[in-house]
Amino acid sequence: MITLYGIKACDTMKKARTWLDEHGVDYAFHDYKKESIDAVHLRAWCTEHGWETLLNRKGTTFRKLDDADKKDIDTDKAIALMQANPSMIKRPVLDTGSQRLVGFKPEWYASAFDTNA
Repeated sequence: MITLYGIKACDTMKKARTWLDEHGVDYAFHDYKKESIDAVHLRAWCTEHGWETLLNRKGTTFRKLDDADKKDIDTDKAIALMQANPSMIKRPVLDTGSQRLVGFKPEWYASAFDTNA
């Protein structure tokens, strides 16, 4: 089962969902603002891509953190921050079963599903 993880109202999420719908890809949507996300998923994603890729440090949620929370980030601290603030998880995360794609670019999705963008 293909799962798209993210937040419903995000513009990038809308682009990813539109791409999947237009290409007939059947997927489940997991809204981690409503459904949360467990540390097991976050740890696996961090292992695959690195916390530096997964933690959105450009967003307003991260920028509003206390300076102490922004310092000395490692995998465990990044996971704790993302669990406490799901808006800090870069989106979308698309789990195809064989790989996870972090972020959205039409060419990545086309390659993952072996289609022409």
